Amino acid sequence: MGGCFSKPKPVELKIEVVLPEKDRGKEELSTGSKGSPRAYQGNGAARHFHADERLPTAHPYPGAQDCVEAAVCHVKDLENGQMREVELGWGKVLLVKDNGELHALGHKCPHYGAPLVKGVLSRGRVRCPWHGACFNVSTGDLEDFPGLDSLHKFQVKIEKEKVYIRASKQALQLQRRTKVMATCISPSAGYSGSTNVLIVGAGAAGLVCAETLRQEGFSDRIVLCTLDRHLPYDRPKLSKSLDAQPEQLALRPKEFFRAHGIEVLTEAQVVTVDVRNKKAVFKDGFKLEYSKLLLAPGSSPKTLSCKGKDVENVFTIRTPEDANRVVRLARGRNAVVVGAGFLGMEVAAYLTEKAHSVSVVEVEETPFRRFLGERVGHALMKMFENNRVKFYMQTEVSELRAQEGKLKEVVLKSSKVVRADVCVVGIGAVPATGFLRQSGISLDSRGFIPVNKMMQTNIPGVFAAGDAVTFPLAWRNNRKVNIPHWQMAHAQGRVAAQNMLAQEAEISTVPYLWTAMFGKSLRYAGYGEGFDDVIIQGDLDELKFVAFYTKGDEVISVASMNYDPIVSKVAEVLASGRTIRKREVELFVLHSKTGDMSWLTGKGS
Repeated sequence: MGGCFSKPKPVELKIEVVLPEKDRGKEELSTGSKGSPRAYQGNGAARHFHADERLPTAHPYPGAQDCVEAAVCHVKDLENGQMREVELGWGKVLLVKDNGELHALGHKCPHYGAPLVKGVLSRGRVRCPWHGACFNVSTGDLEDFPGLDSLHKFQVKIEKEKVYIRASKQALQLQRRTKVMATCISPSAGYSGSTNVLIVGAGAAGLVCAETLRQEGFSDRIVLCTLDRHLPYDRPKLSKSLDAQPEQLALRPKEFFRAHGIEVLTEAQVVTVDVRNKKAVFKDGFKLEYSKLLLAPGSSPKTLSCKGKDVENVFTIRTPEDANRVVRLARGRNAVVVGAGFLGMEVAAYLTEKAHSVSVVEVEETPFRRFLGERVGHALMKMFENNRVKFYMQTEVSELRAQEGKLKEVVLKSSKVVRADVCVVGIGAVPATGFLRQSGISLDSRGFIPVNKMMQTNIPGVFAAGDAVTFPLAWRNNRKVNIPHWQMAHAQGRVAAQNMLAQEAEISTVPYLWTAMFGKSLRYAGYGEGFDDVIIQGDLDELKFVAFYTKGDEVISVASMNYDPIVSKVAEVLASGRTIRKREVELFVLHSKTGDMSWLTGKGS
């Protein structure tokens, strides 16, 4: 046998749609006028996209000139359940041995580029160590979120006890694979007042729903509408990187939406939904009929209600424009952040290098107290104080004072007066569901849309997903919860799409979130509301720790800093249906000077 592989059976051929990395997210977004909704249209009336007109593609069985093949290790170098990064000259590959079989995949998570070799291999999938995305080792397909793209899968063969990998050079350099998608063949696209699927909200839930429909072969019209001026973008980055421009944040370039016939209406506000006639009415009077509807409107930030609340230079962070203006105004000036939750603390951390001073006002006694507990909150607070952030705790804003209309001082209920040229308010959010009040679609007392495990509302054909829903959390005894996390919105968008196509999918993902401050990341998995104890392993002062949150004798969530991949490991255990008992964790902390985590993957209870 030579260096070439035998030709595969024709049935295995797939055309993979891949976008070159250099082009991702760099498309110019036209801004146009602010009038009625603008459509980034799909295929138009008479024009369809054919295979040869699609985005640049990487063929899984390319010609020899585009291929590289090399022996990467001895067959005995890898034990079962092990992963190794190997070099192929044109790029690295992740080699995995699972259930006695070798698999070769892209080595970086397509979401933010984490090295997957440092992740967790379990139940036929590898979970990213940073943010918890999961990839099937047999196919490379994305199975849990965040992120939109899958991994390339490369050919492996064993010859004379040596492991050979053959891969396309282009695929090695791209490190991501966009799944094949159907094209829109609906002749009315872009012109008529009816659509097959209408998606209200273009965050993670809305975008993943549209992409999943196309990946599953759906070729009818899809309209995605958003209040934003921009195509779908990476909103969690806004508070972590306030300088980021819209085109840097874009999740997909404009060309992607055109190629796959996903129409996006920007600056488009739905004001009523008529469920009897299956019709959405927009603010400018435009009416759109639908046969299936996804409601993913997200939330609206709460604002201050104190005296002077309308003075200039007081912001909530909802759009790239908000974030950019805050940075501009804060440079060399005094910034005040109200609220020490994730958004407020991320903004405060980012502004320390830009502003003359940064102050944080919070009603609790420590930041993140309800979420991370007293001890972890205090350790993070110390990190901020070491970076010159001043805290005013257990108090609220009583007045915003202006000079010539612009913010000058923030007056606190403790009667302290803090100098301020710009103020960012991060005191929580409410579901943006006011437009549904008279619709017949059920809302709970707080305005959330209750859905079942299939993301269905009380109205047939109407689904909901993302920050505005409450849903049954499978591994917490189907307790109805609201989890406003980026990863959860992705997962719910996919389940909604699958059920629009009658696939009977249920939401079962383990919540996973992260925050980044001063170049340090905190990861969190599970649902910790109502925890009654926190067990900490490691060193809080050094910010190298893992915290297990327990309720009764059960671990319900985990947080860590500089302790990878423990949060992904716990998420994987919880996803497998196993309960982690408090006593297991106590024994781990008692006996573990090494940080050994093998107990987690044991059979246990």
